[in-house]
Amino acid sequence: MTALNHSTLRRLQQLKQIPSVWEGDRRRLITNSQSGNWMELDAELPPEGDCILWVDGSQGMVRAMDVVTLQTGSEAVVRTLLKAMEQPHNPGTPARPKKIVVRDRELQFFLRGVLQDLDITLEYAPELPLIDEIFRGLQESMGSRPPNLPLKYAEPLIAKAEEIWDDAPWEVLADHEVVAIEVNRWDVQILYASVMGMLGMEFGVLLYRSVDSLRQFRQRALAQESLEQMQEAFLGQDCLFITFESEPEAVGDRPFPIGIPPSADEVEPVFGNLHPLEGLRTFLYEDEAATAYICLEALHRFVRQHRQKLQNDAFPTVSSRYKIPLLDGEGETLAVKVATVPDLAAELLEMEGPDDDGESLLPAVRNDLVPENSFLSLGMVPWDVLELLRVGAEHYQPQSVTQAGDGLPVIMIQTSRPKAKALIEELKNLGGLQAICFNPGEDPLMGDRYDIGLLQTGNGDLHLFGEFGEEDPGHIAARKKWDQRCKKTKGYCGLIIAKGMTGASRGNPQFKDMLAIFEAHALSPQDLGLGTLQLGMAAVDWS
Repeated sequence: MTALNHSTLRRLQQLKQIPSVWEGDRRRLITNSQSGNWMELDAELPPEGDCILWVDGSQGMVRAMDVVTLQTGSEAVVRTLLKAMEQPHNPGTPARPKKIVVRDRELQFFLRGVLQDLDITLEYAPELPLIDEIFRGLQESMGSRPPNLPLKYAEPLIAKAEEIWDDAPWEVLADHEVVAIEVNRWDVQILYASVMGMLGMEFGVLLYRSVDSLRQFRQRALAQESLEQMQEAFLGQDCLFITFESEPEAVGDRPFPIGIPPSADEVEPVFGNLHPLEGLRTFLYEDEAATAYICLEALHRFVRQHRQKLQNDAFPTVSSRYKIPLLDGEGETLAVKVATVPDLAAELLEMEGPDDDGESLLPAVRNDLVPENSFLSLGMVPWDVLELLRVGAEHYQPQSVTQAGDGLPVIMIQTSRPKAKALIEELKNLGGLQAICFNPGEDPLMGDRYDIGLLQTGNGDLHLFGEFGEEDPGHIAARKKWDQRCKKTKGYCGLIIAKGMTGASRGNPQFKDMLAIFEAHALSPQDLGLGTLQLGMAAVDWS
């Protein structure tokens, strides 16, 4: 039997012993990612594994967690236990427990031999309540969420969305030209429809529950506030929404190619709800689905009937009433009034005001944050694995991430453990990670063009993390997936910092190698407003 070496034993004996009972266990992970892989980071990783968990039952907190392959021996349980003693997750402090309880007899005997000189009592129990609760919560978070649409409304709502796409109301309605839809059902009186898509970028319909919500969001959106304030304003809206997302592989590198409108089979409707106290969710409950169906049918009829009156930037006073059948199978109809609101449209347009000709200062772009010779990759972490990373990583920076699509798009930076630790600390000192962006760049002397990867820290600085050739087919494919996934998550992404630059872990980090996960926003080049970066320009430090 492998024993602890004498120096390790002396180090552990010097730790303060606390009167706590720790629970430890090793359990099979059950993932539900559509791809079948537990992680996708430009490399194939094990689709199956065991999770090792050590928790302080007295304090009710996780001290250490690791994920290992099925073939890994019991020594891995000891390694995680030593981490729980010497390097526990916050807010734990280094210590050794008075008692350890496990539910596996073989593991009990194995640990008894390894820990015999540490004055730790080892006991067996058939059940571990705290660990049971933690794993139950993990599995529920992995696989239990309501369907995107109630069964009764799924097919009719998708069909209605296809009609709206074919109607293309954004061809005659700007986003400030609001249409009031009077429902008077399901505790809803009037919803105010704002159509997105006239600029050819984002397509959808927002159904605001109040004029105040619409007005307040527009005021803040036009105020050019900080990213955090804009996020708060976005989540402060009170509306139902339907947006149209491009299908993967359907329309090329851009979500919606300019001048080439996709067909209905190239887009996917996404339904959801926004509320100041609830935030964003991309599924609807039954009353919301019923309301959305009625409103989309009413808007469909209204645009079809009055399209000519709404063309050429005209927005006259127009109203109509419709009897719309309910989807209850009993033949009942609902009388709905639809009307333009020209006064409100004029007020919203006036908010835009004159163009601001004030000067803006370009932020500095630095090249001294990411360690040299780091391994970089663009990829995705399935939502179930992200839940484990949030608990298991040594550092986690959270955001209100929208869980849509197959997972969170991520950049991974892999370097040596000391450099990874230093990078994490530097990011924390700079105010955390605020955003990730890819911006065009060029070498004016050689004529080469690049896709420049940038990290924006909390203090507003931009840091170079990678230069990727625009003609590199591997990067082109990875960027295409990145853009599609960021669109699905409503602009959320992440940065993983991993150790392991030598041996089998290089370019193929295991769960235990991932030291930090920073959730952040994905910015477009237009958001940054830097234009094309040039090597040698004064605003950029390429050294």
